[in-house]
Amino acid sequence: MTVLTVRTASRNEMIDITMEVESTLRSIGMNDGICLVYCPHTTAGITINEGADPDVAQDCLDILEDLVPRRADYRHAEGNSDAHIKSSFMGVSSVISVQDGQLQLGRWQRLFFCEFDGPRTREIWIRTLS
Repeated sequence: MTVLTVRTASRNEMIDITMEVESTLRSIGMNDGICLVYCPHTTAGITINEGADPDVAQDCLDILEDLVPRRADYRHAEGNSDAHIKSSFMGVSSVISVQDGQLQLGRWQRLFFCEFDGPRTREIWIRTLS
C-alpha cells in the first residue's frame, strides 16, 4: 500500500488527484491492473467527475452545501455533522482500471479528493493489484 498526503486549504473543496495517483503508479512500477483509491477519513471522500471545467466541482460543492448545511439541528456535538453526511454522499473509495500506467478514465473524467472538514492534512491510501 502507498500513502498519498494531501493538504487542503478550505473547509469544502474538491482536489483533482489524478496526476498524483498516476505518478504513484509509475513510482511503484504499476503498469496494468486495478487501483483502489481509499480515503480513511469520515469527513472526506473520493469521487470521479468532470475535471475539464472547474465549475462542475464547484457546483457539486454548492449543491452539497444546500442539501447538508453546516449549521442545522444535528445531534453530533463536534460541529462537523455536515462533513460526515457529505462524505457518505460522495463515498470514500474508487476502483479504477490501470493500463500502461494510466488510470482508465473517460475523456472528461478526473479523480477527486473531497474535503468537507478542512483545512487539514489528509491521507489517501492506494493499493494495486496486477
